Amino acid sequence: MTLNDSYGPDAAGLICGYVFTPGQPGRKVSATEAQEWLKAGAVGSNPDGSFVWLHFNLAHAACHKWLKQNLALTDAFYETLREESRSTRIEYADDALIAVVNDVLFDFSLEAPDIATLWVSADARMLVSARTKPLRSIDQLRNSVNHGETFRSTADLLVRLLRDQAEVLVRIVREATQKTDVAEDNLLAGRLETKRANLGTLRRVLVRLQRLLAPEPAALFRLLNHPPAWIAAHDVQDLRESTEEFSTALNDMAGLLERIKLLQEEIAAMVGEQNNRSLFVLTIVTVLALPINIIAGLLGMNVGGIPLAKDENGFWVIVGIVLTFTVIAVWVTFRRRD
Repeated sequence: MTLNDSYGPDAAGLICGYVFTPGQPGRKVSATEAQEWLKAGAVGSNPDGSFVWLHFNLAHAACHKWLKQNLALTDAFYETLREESRSTRIEYADDALIAVVNDVLFDFSLEAPDIATLWVSADARMLVSARTKPLRSIDQLRNSVNHGETFRSTADLLVRLLRDQAEVLVRIVREATQKTDVAEDNLLAGRLETKRANLGTLRRVLVRLQRLLAPEPAALFRLLNHPPAWIAAHDVQDLRESTEEFSTALNDMAGLLERIKLLQEEIAAMVGEQNNRSLFVLTIVTVLALPINIIAGLLGMNVGGIPLAKDENGFWVIVGIVLTFTVIAVWVTFRRRD
């Protein structure tokens, strides 16, 4: 019995399972077949270099129980599942690699960002990955296996997973860069079509991705300098190169964050300048209206003794007085502005 082509868990919570032999494509297996394959091989014996990859859905009710009853996973893996800290890291514990990989959801978008965690346990014969929500990088890896890509070891499979995650991050950075380029072009053209709030949202998303996706350097440094004996030298080198690719993507993200910060400052300065011009125009209008309002208010009093009330040229005299005071007010205003 083999898994069908649907992407859903079986009764054990297994989403997909493959048995690999170096140089050959992976062969699909069910949870029962994987269990029998593991039992058939002697403990610690792996003459042909074959290994199995099992990917589980932790949201499935039977998944935890099946893992504990049927797979010889280390206690460190289960402790990692219970930890509240989900920072990306790879550690060596009990002759196995324990990895916590944060990745974006399969339907990720910069407008509605969401991140989920993938837990991985790898030894010489078995790699187990588990998640609660569909992830982009793990789906890419599954598609690669279905298209016949070969892997030589569990470490090689883990390296490919990290590289797929780095590719997802690169695509996110590229999409964010395009949005930033548009905002920058509009700013250089004198158009404020992009609001500071939109750039602020984009910046917060990138900061969150940078914080969650960046691997912990201390644990990774220890692993690369003292790898397990079952990891071949070329796999260690591939792991080192994959982390360097990931670091490059994170550096690009840091540079993009700095660009967004500068754009926000430029937009704030441009908005402030426009507000100052608007306030100045409003001030000029107020100054121009001030003399006539004052004089009209005085002459409009319903009391006796209003000057020029019976003078036939009184209107023109008042107009002259208003114009004189208006010119003086405008001169004083522009002089202070200069």
